[in-house]
Amino acid sequence: MSRVARTAHRTIAALDVGTSKIACLLARREDEGGVLALGVGQTVARGIEAGAVVDMEAAGRAVAMAVQAAEQAAGERIDEVYVNVSAGAPASQTVVVEVAVGGHEISERDVRRILGHSRSATDAPDRAVVQSFTVGYTIDGGNGIRDPRGMVADRLGVHVHLVTAGSTPLRNLETCIARGHLDIAQRIVTPYASALAALVDDEMKLGVTVVDMGAGTTSAAVFVDGTCVRTEIVPIGGQHVTNDIARVLSTPTAHAERMKTLFGSAVASRDDDREVIDVPTLGEPGSSGINHVPRSLLIGVIRPRVEETLEILRSRLEDAGVLKAAGRRLVLTGGASQLPGVRELAAQVLGKQARMGKPMWVKGLPATAAGPALATCAGLLRYAQREAVEPLAMPWVVQPGLLDRFGRFGQWLRETF
Repeated sequence: MSRVARTAHRTIAALDVGTSKIACLLARREDEGGVLALGVGQTVARGIEAGAVVDMEAAGRAVAMAVQAAEQAAGERIDEVYVNVSAGAPASQTVVVEVAVGGHEISERDVRRILGHSRSATDAPDRAVVQSFTVGYTIDGGNGIRDPRGMVADRLGVHVHLVTAGSTPLRNLETCIARGHLDIAQRIVTPYASALAALVDDEMKLGVTVVDMGAGTTSAAVFVDGTCVRTEIVPIGGQHVTNDIARVLSTPTAHAERMKTLFGSAVASRDDDREVIDVPTLGEPGSSGINHVPRSLLIGVIRPRVEETLEILRSRLEDAGVLKAAGRRLVLTGGASQLPGVRELAAQVLGKQARMGKPMWVKGLPATAAGPALATCAGLLRYAQREAVEPLAMPWVVQPGLLDRFGRFGQWLRETF
């Protein structure tokens, strides 16, 4: 069997292109439907900001290093990867498409026809569709139809949730990966991939919001009745917290990251004023350049940035009408979510019951890869496994002029759910 055929049939690869790290995870599809991890490779991200390529040479080398490390650990070669998308300001758009069915029984062909009407261009020529989700159908204007096949109607409609991103950043990401002699099997928006790794099916059905807190971005995927109905990405993440610490305390960025990791928190405690932290000053080597500051000062820098990020996310979800529609369940993933106090603060700001999300669908993950930081990689593998059996989302595009034609999507959600 050729290398290409073997990769397509059994071995699958996930590539998480982040601001602070690039991770590649190889796994094997199992006959019973599971996924078994074979090898993982990680490297410090270079030439990447907020998931977008800003230095092609540096980013290409970093991707190649992560892939090569995963291949060596797994003893396999790969030709294609499932990759996450945070670049190009991904945004949700809602469309409604209607077709006449002439009062007869709706068939599979009718369903395919209405989806076929979406195969054109979006309203924004400089944006491309990353993913699309069928939220629900309508027959003769009536909402709440999950499967219209076999029903009788004059008109059949479909509500589609599209996630689009800037075409140029997507092409640059593709070029960067192609330099490593790899094809992209599928692009999956980051919060949706993380959700696939960290959620159980009942959470998706009952309603849940997943927040992925990375180094360069904080993103959310909202599920209602088993379907992803909204994604949001805020271009602020853990790296911005580190930069705030470095600026306020006049300390090197590397030490700011260390302080955040060892002493940082998003919530204050009683002992913060009494605990003292040594802070080296920029440009002053040796003991003479050491400042002594209370831990409360560090937390006073961290909390406002984290709180601001969560408030921006909450505002966007409220404006979209999905904050309450998704219920009170909140799941946090991503490396920045591991900062102490983030779960409590997120629960407070978003008004939900929060838990930490970890990869739960990939067997054989090493301890270093089993935490929230690699949830995106694990979710990409789950997507690949499920796509082999049943495609999760077809890459539809929608005819110009249809976007937001029927008003706010939040209004439809409230009426339906």
